[in-house]
Amino acid sequence: QVQLMESGGGSVQAGGSLRLSCAASENTRNYCMGWFRQTPGKEREGVAAISPTGSNTYYADSVKGRFTISEIHANLTVYLQMDSLKPEDTGVYYCATRGGWPCAFGYDWHYWGQGTQVTVSS
Repeated sequence: QVQLMESGGGSVQAGGSLRLSCAASENTRNYCMGWFRQTPGKEREGVAAISPTGSNTYYADSVKGRFTISEIHANLTVYLQMDSLKPEDTGVYYCATRGGWPCAFGYDWHYWGQGTQVTVSS
């Protein structure tokens, strides 16, 4: 069972940046890795995902051009660089893994972290 721990959340003003990290308990070379967020009053939504080899990345339309997902297998860590943050990006951000293909948000993601809070003020 893969254990995940997110860090890097915090409070920033609109237009600012944050980098989230997700530390895995084991190598994730065979997994899709993704970031999701939960906003009050809304369903959890996929934000970004990366394929096992890192050759493919996927983004929600709302964050394209502003967020970047990356992974360093040697460090067992996945990152989410968030730039040009907006108040609507506020929420709890979760890291997750998926052992199958495709690396799509609508499929089952099997292991989840506890989440880290991101608050963007206007």
